[in-house]
Amino acid sequence: MPPHGLDAVIHAPVRLQICAMLSATDEAEFALLRDETGVSESVLSKHLKQLEDAGYVTLRKATVASRQRTWAGLTRKGRAAFAAHVEALNRLVRSEPAAAGVLETPDGAPRR
Repeated sequence: MPPHGLDAVIHAPVRLQICAMLSATDEAEFALLRDETGVSESVLSKHLKQLEDAGYVTLRKATVASRQRTWAGLTRKGRAAFAAHVEALNRLVRSEPAAAGVLETPDGAPRR
């Protein structure tokens, strides 16, 4: 994990939003996640796959009223990673600009 503690898997805006939504519940239906994130089904599927590959999300499929439905839920690992990511964001927000690297160029030289 980078020194700032941010999780690259979670940090992407759509995945961060997915994790935030799932952290408040046991599971959420795919359609709800799609509607709340405002992304297409294919984009949501790709983000969920990345979270699943990292072990952060489980996907459950079932047939309801003759329709295939998908639910997503955070795993224990996912909940812990999300909590750590939020804490890292909070530390970054509370830190002094120099401590956050804001006063340095990408090569570490002081900004002028």
